[in-house]
Amino acid sequence: MIFKGRLFLPILISSLTAGPFFSCTQQQASTSTLEASAASVEDPKEKTAPESKPEPTANIDPASIPASKIADAATILGRKQVPILCYHQIREWRPKDSENARSYIMPVQVFKDQIKMLADSGYQSISPDQLYAYLATGAPLPEKPVMITFDDGDLEQYELAAPELEKHGFKGAFFIMTASIGRRGYQHYMDKQQIKDLADRGHTIGCHTWDHHNVKKYQGQDWVTQIEEPTKKLETITGKPVRHFAYPFGLWNHEATVELKKRGYLGAYQLAEKKRDEENPLLSVRRIIASGYWSPRTLHNSMINSFK
Repeated sequence: MIFKGRLFLPILISSLTAGPFFSCTQQQASTSTLEASAASVEDPKEKTAPESKPEPTANIDPASIPASKIADAATILGRKQVPILCYHQIREWRPKDSENARSYIMPVQVFKDQIKMLADSGYQSISPDQLYAYLATGAPLPEKPVMITFDDGDLEQYELAAPELEKHGFKGAFFIMTASIGRRGYQHYMDKQQIKDLADRGHTIGCHTWDHHNVKKYQGQDWVTQIEEPTKKLETITGKPVRHFAYPFGLWNHEATVELKKRGYLGAYQLAEKKRDEENPLLSVRRIIASGYWSPRTLHNSMINSFK
């Protein structure tokens, strides 16, 4: 990809490829209650009803959560990780695609098979807002949650990936690189109307910088050019707040978490690095790249092994 004379190296993304899952259980009637009822004829009305469990909330406004309800960093770091998948291009491999590039370029049928596996295995997709509420407050999630994310804003994410997700009742999070909006070159990208349509259909739109530069190298005006201006642009397009960010190449540092927090970001997503920010863990959440080489079984095993 080339923007303003700079060569983008998507191959670098693949070198950054990469938990148990949060679940709720119901408590059954106590042993003592069952023993007592065994001595006489059971009256169904007298049975102890199972204790109800909190229902997951799909539509959570993170801005409504009081600061006093947000857990400290140690508590957040101690919560079980939720599996988060990262996709890029959804297309057939081309002869010029390198072996490394093919690890993050997802052939269409491979993508469909992976998403079908998630649905057949009982996973339910969650939004970044739901994940934030869980990590920050312990809010309940579905029994088998998964977050499905897409970086860069490639056109096939709109044309192929989103309909496939919706077929299985899933929603995704799409992190948009604003320099590429509407471009039609070697790689095609979503335009403004397509981005808005995704937001209107219930998917999350997040920021992926202006032109994919490494945040570890930002200085001064870079925070405006790469973060503030793209955020405002995406909010104008969607008519909704943009609260979640994906680091280019998955690279981040503590300074980046501080700068993102200053600018109102609630969640930021790296890749497979085990390290998370001890002060701002919500701004260093882990994901793994779903490889184009992976069978559904391999993907599932990677999810189980990567998120603990």
